[in-house]
Amino acid sequence: MYQFPLPIPSVAQPEFTETIDGRTVQFYSVEIAPFTTQVYPNLGLAHLVGYNGTAPGATFYVPKGTETIIRYLNNGEQSAAVHLHGSYTHSVWDGWASDEMQVGQWKDYYYPNSESARAIWYHDHADGHTASDAYYGQAGVYIIYDPAEDALGLPSGKYDVPLALSDKIYQSNGDLAAPSNNPINFFGDTIEVNGQPWPYMAVEPRKYRLRFVDMSLSRPYNLYFADPSGNWIPFQVIASDSGLFGGPVSTNDLTISMGERYEVVIDFSSYAGKNITLGNNMQQTQITEYTNTDKVMRFVVGNTVSDSSNNGAVPSTLNGNIQWPAARTTVDHTFNFQMGGESTWTINGVDFSDANNRILARPPQGTVELWELHHTGGPAVHPVHIHLVNMQVISRTGGSRGVLPYEAAGLKDVVLLEPGETVRVLAFYGPWNGVYMFHCHNLVHEDNTMMDAFNTTILSAMGYDFSSTQQYSDPMDTRFAAQDYSDAAFAPDAISSAVASLASMNPYAPASSLMAAEASYYATAGYNGDSSTATSTTTVAASSSGFGFASTTATASTAASVVQNGRVTARPTRHPRDFIS
Repeated sequence: MYQFPLPIPSVAQPEFTETIDGRTVQFYSVEIAPFTTQVYPNLGLAHLVGYNGTAPGATFYVPKGTETIIRYLNNGEQSAAVHLHGSYTHSVWDGWASDEMQVGQWKDYYYPNSESARAIWYHDHADGHTASDAYYGQAGVYIIYDPAEDALGLPSGKYDVPLALSDKIYQSNGDLAAPSNNPINFFGDTIEVNGQPWPYMAVEPRKYRLRFVDMSLSRPYNLYFADPSGNWIPFQVIASDSGLFGGPVSTNDLTISMGERYEVVIDFSSYAGKNITLGNNMQQTQITEYTNTDKVMRFVVGNTVSDSSNNGAVPSTLNGNIQWPAARTTVDHTFNFQMGGESTWTINGVDFSDANNRILARPPQGTVELWELHHTGGPAVHPVHIHLVNMQVISRTGGSRGVLPYEAAGLKDVVLLEPGETVRVLAFYGPWNGVYMFHCHNLVHEDNTMMDAFNTTILSAMGYDFSSTQQYSDPMDTRFAAQDYSDAAFAPDAISSAVASLASMNPYAPASSLMAAEASYYATAGYNGDSSTATSTTTVAASSSGFGFASTTATASTAASVVQNGRVTARPTRHPRDFIS
């Protein structure tokens, strides 16, 4: 245990940077391809499919306001779509599940990076096999940073570390075992951080900023830091999905579910020469839980500090400009995340493949809506991710806990539903118009098919010409569809021309003025609800058992009979691709 050092992913480097109409645009290229890596030194190689030969992929560090165009070339084993999770990207570049690159195709994705600084992530979103694609390596961290935040004096440089959490199952030959065909959950017996099982990290006796990203398919965590005597160490949570909090939140544990991000500042100064363990206090009782999944990684604290800069107290005020959505008490939509309906997992009974009915909401562009999310079916947690928006968690009822202090401290794009729970979230649906997905971020549930869509409908009555931003609402727009590879398309002049062509459309520059115009319109017009009525949906009787969530604040109950045959009791013995060393 804790035998190998924590890998730090490489930093993605732009191939070139252009200034176009006063805007800075960086171009990157990423290849999706199979590769092998040595995870266990005394065993065979692990076979992965990732981004540019690493898993997780390289970490992007992009200055706020610098636009990026990333060309993905799919030389993998099946179709791919890429979602930049946490970005208010136009629909055509958001990674719509059916907007796929087939093997041998490429697509340019265009991102604004103009929201508040935040740690987000990129991952595959292809229809029906997102879970396996993410499992085998198609995921990475993407950090938008704001130089203006340097004045806060938060730990930086080598003291600012992204930690991607995941769980896997390895075979005796050193290769990964495939996720099972169980449509309920996947829980691995091996906890990884940045792709390394149970690593250690040598740290100095000073403060560190740790950016946690839960990239697991089905596993939430309750994280805590323990000293050599097992005592839990207090730390400060400073940010979540949508960036810095107004001020730090002190705690000694942190619940994080699939897709969520939290940033913490931990002070190792009192533990020179000692080992600090990061543990997981959430064990899954719907399976025969594995021996060491209560352990995550170890911090080996040295005796000297090489750099004392940015090592002071965390400021009491971090972000005085959180863009909270306007208050609203009327529930605009109720969504049941349930087992049953048109498929195994559905929202209000609707399957994503039901193209005629999967748009369940049509908020007019620029409105604020209050959505009520119900966990009404199935023995598993549902972390709900709503694309495009930053949402405020308003309330929790029916579960084992209320809104946690670090949930309430900032805006989010994922909110965890435990069985039987109802959560209300408030969000501004804009600034762009377009069709976007919302779904359960248990990727097994997403694939089986707990995902639907909403349409932020164009606000033509706004009285202002934003035509440059209104033409990207169709996620299947053929102008931006994947293209077959050719040497000519990848010639330097062709790439430069493609970047110039996309950037000349100026799709993101008017964001602030667009939001101001939307706010001005609603200040006088008032809110009138969805522009059209969503299709009728089918729900099934509530079947939540309370099973599938266990932490310091919630205890799982007995298994629901529906998953008895899907119970995970032993590790698979062979990889379906039959890689035997």
